[in-house]
Amino acid sequence: MRINKAMGNVLDFKIGDVNGDRIKDYVYLIGDKPFGDESPARSNIRLMVVDGYTKRRIIIRLKEDRGYNPTLFLGDFTGDKVDDILISIDSGGSGATGFYYIYIFENNVPRKIFDFEVFDEDFEYDVNYLDDYRAEVISKANNKRYILDLTYKGQEYLSEIYNPDGTLKEPIVGWVDPLSGLYPIDYQRDGTYELYAEQLIAGRYHADGLGYVQTSLKWNGKSFMPFYQTVGIPGEG
Repeated sequence: MRINKAMGNVLDFKIGDVNGDRIKDYVYLIGDKPFGDESPARSNIRLMVVDGYTKRRIIIRLKEDRGYNPTLFLGDFTGDKVDDILISIDSGGSGATGFYYIYIFENNVPRKIFDFEVFDEDFEYDVNYLDDYRAEVISKANNKRYILDLTYKGQEYLSEIYNPDGTLKEPIVGWVDPLSGLYPIDYQRDGTYELYAEQLIAGRYHADGLGYVQTSLKWNGKSFMPFYQTVGIPGEG
């Protein structure tokens, strides 16, 4: 289906049944290219769904509508065998975070069931360096405590912040970034997608990455809830 150029540029496009009538619908991300085709920056990003049967057009404005590499993914997240819409937009900032939304259509009425800002508010952490070349990550959402072995950072790094006996030269507090990656994964291979969320753990400054908090989320009928969480450190290579 052709889009009137006055509506904006087509930034991504997918076809799937998102309203459950078993007729394929047309799903677009449309927006502007404020600096031309040469720049990856996009603005005024909107979701547009065209009903495959009635050709009725619905346009949804996004709260965060500026960024880079806006993409669509269609898949069933709720288990009703109908495609839902995942929108992913890179923020482009130094933090390498992203903007993520999931919409479903109930009786042709859109409803947002995932918002990255809600996730960021719900999943907060404390990060503290400890003696003996370790750091702790405390997840406030599920009251879990993870211990990172920092020896993989190398002796030069460790000598900057630790005394020879392994005690800290001074207290150091890090942080965990907002959502930096959200990926659909069908863990059970049953046609229903779960979500894999990734957040960077930063140490003394943002480029001082210590690892990632990795949270798997599943729809429970009302919201996406965590069913598994790990903390990982970078591998070699």
